[in-house]
Amino acid sequence: MATIAPLHQDGGAPDRLPPQDIDAEMSVLGAVLIAQEALSNLQVEVRLRPDDFYLPKHAAIFRAMLTLADRSEPVDALTVAAELDRQGEIQQVGGTAYIHSLPSSVPSAGHVSQYGQIVRDRAQLRRLLATLRGAENEVFTFPGSARELFDRTEAEIYRVAHEEATSELTRLDEVLHTEIDKLEELSEKGIALTGTPSGFKDLDDLTGGFQPGNLLILAARPAMGKSALALNIAQNATLGKGTEGRGPVPVALFSLEMSRVEIAHRMLGAEAKISGDALRKGQVKSDWRRVLLASEKLSKAPLWIDDSSDLGIHDLRAKVRRLKGKQPDLGLVIVDYLQLMRAEDSRENRVLQIGAMSRGLKLLAGELQMPVIALSQLSRRLEERTDKRPMLSDLRESGSIEQDADVVMFIYRESVYDKDDDGSEAPVDEAELIIGKHRNGPIGTINLIWQAQFAKFMSAERRTYGGVED
Repeated sequence: MATIAPLHQDGGAPDRLPPQDIDAEMSVLGAVLIAQEALSNLQVEVRLRPDDFYLPKHAAIFRAMLTLADRSEPVDALTVAAELDRQGEIQQVGGTAYIHSLPSSVPSAGHVSQYGQIVRDRAQLRRLLATLRGAENEVFTFPGSARELFDRTEAEIYRVAHEEATSELTRLDEVLHTEIDKLEELSEKGIALTGTPSGFKDLDDLTGGFQPGNLLILAARPAMGKSALALNIAQNATLGKGTEGRGPVPVALFSLEMSRVEIAHRMLGAEAKISGDALRKGQVKSDWRRVLLASEKLSKAPLWIDDSSDLGIHDLRAKVRRLKGKQPDLGLVIVDYLQLMRAEDSRENRVLQIGAMSRGLKLLAGELQMPVIALSQLSRRLEERTDKRPMLSDLRESGSIEQDADVVMFIYRESVYDKDDDGSEAPVDEAELIIGKHRNGPIGTINLIWQAQFAKFMSAERRTYGGVED
């Protein structure tokens, strides 16, 4: 039987060095000394950093080059040697003679970006190796479960593979410079939508779209339509509705309550404007063309559905990371709903369990820089009040959820508490989407229209009667 050899500090076997390419490192440094403008290409295109170099002396030379460039001073063999001498590092790098020898090692200064990419690629392999060595050590000492260690290791590997997206300490002027350029572009193009659209104009006007890195909580009492609204948002995004011409936005939907077949039926009914009851019973003969057209449109929607009923936060994060690897432009994750997720530690009380889940979702949103919407139940205590409109304190296990969330939205429909004499809902009625928390913007109430027969919300200025919009 084959055995797996243990990893060693030197890269996997006693006679192996970690991944590196000294010739590429020398060519990078020599090319900069020949043509200073190459340094900008390495910073912007390759995102090369001093710690990407394997040899410490090469890292020190590259760091001196960056220091000179930051001061707008010339970068050549003489100035770099003088800067290293000023820093007391000239002897550690091999002296002035070594710096002057670097240009002669360059095959072609015009290929500096390719040399830089080789250096960066080897550095990423070394970081991957360090991550795997760390995981090997933790196998013997990790106090948590195997599932937790899998999740941690996978997150570390993902960060190595996508380290250009990780953040470091950044000066304010760098942030402002980037933001001013972005604001100028948005202003010139007249674009107000900067995040993933919901497809509801008033909501998108208020939020600017769901922003990358944000955790959004959509909460309501049962029968208010929170699952329906989440599906409507997913449908709008994946069909490119309200995206200001940017096209469809890929969405991952995790449903712990409805099966994928139920979800498909609901979305088909909402798009074709056919009641869910008629679809379930197959009473669509007269509307067959609408069904086919809606089905054809939805089949092109970049929507991924997971209907696992037993889903923990580590499972969810692993699945989203893998999907993000295959679908880099994934723009939204929806979880329906938070309280149905499996607790990773059954020994903890429910408040701590929910807190771990909401923190896990917030970390996922930040790690992958995309919005995450989590549906949540509300406490039934609100029904004891005269005004049953939800507020933040009505969130179940509200402390951790409210703290982690960037945006908290509540759905309220008066008709749920004021039904007709026969107990049925009106086919079209008013709904309120209450923004109870908005970390980076205003709060308020958005008016929507609820169409019960289609399980569909619409903006208040658009109404549909008998399947016809006016």
